[in-house]
Amino acid sequence: MSFEMWAEKYRPKALDDMVDQKEIVERLKSFVKSRNVPHCIFAGPPGTGKTTAALCLARDLYGEVYREHIMELNASDERGINVVRETVKTFARVRSIGEIPFKIMILDESDNMTTDAQQALRRTMERYTETCRFILIANYSGKIIEPIQSRCAPFRFTFLPREEHDEYLKHIAEHEHIKLLEDGLDAIFEVCGGDLRKAINTLQAAASLNKPVDAKVVYSIAGRAHPADVQKMIEMAVKGNFLEARKQLRGMIQKYGVAGSDIIRQIHLEIFKVEIPEPLKIKLADVVGEIDYRLVEGADEEVQLSALLARLVEAGYELKKAS
Repeated sequence: MSFEMWAEKYRPKALDDMVDQKEIVERLKSFVKSRNVPHCIFAGPPGTGKTTAALCLARDLYGEVYREHIMELNASDERGINVVRETVKTFARVRSIGEIPFKIMILDESDNMTTDAQQALRRTMERYTETCRFILIANYSGKIIEPIQSRCAPFRFTFLPREEHDEYLKHIAEHEHIKLLEDGLDAIFEVCGGDLRKAINTLQAAASLNKPVDAKVVYSIAGRAHPADVQKMIEMAVKGNFLEARKQLRGMIQKYGVAGSDIIRQIHLEIFKVEIPEPLKIKLADVVGEIDYRLVEGADEEVQLSALLARLVEAGYELKKAS
């Protein structure tokens, strides 16, 4: 097994290699064909290919020497107003040597830039359009000031569909000689929710155990309780068996090492899968929300989770009375 991170190893090298995002890829390929790129905003959830798309665009535009024509700044760099005035401005003002007359500045996680830095960036984008084009990458485009948004072509990235997600992971498993089982694929998708980067890293972590990658391995690696265990706990509580449900809860915390807030989220998901009347699901969802708020405010995890189980038991008694 390679010690190189698979997310980087299997990163697409050209726009044609991109997974899904077909409409975005076609638009970017038209920029390469015309050999011209506007200022752009790549917005969307993490792990959907925003940074990869920017690098693939640069590689297709400049060829293998693309690194000489781009600069990347991300969240690990200081990006206050001084960085924009000095580093960014210095890079933007110098004309590129080669067939393409402009360079590309990639500002990753640009929604974390200060308002002052964004205001300074707006002026830099205006003055040096001839020599530099900017690609701003953000999870939340609404955090980028309106004057910058109006100067950029927007690109909205979405989570990968399940089919594309599974196909790519199977491709990696085949090349790395990993036995990836179907329930393992289901577990990875449930844990990662379409974030391909997280999915690849989860697959690599699971594969490092040198076992077939199944649901049990994935949940233990991800620090998530198995959904079947959570459902079993909920059903015990609704049936009125409070002590057994509490024992199951403690067992899951010890076995998977999950935090109380994570258990709460899983309970919230599994409530809607349990076969109970819809009005009861609505009530339980409200209870889960209340307990989650208490945990966020700093309440004791074990006390609050026990209180949640007690509310589930009460709901079960109400259900019996109604029937």
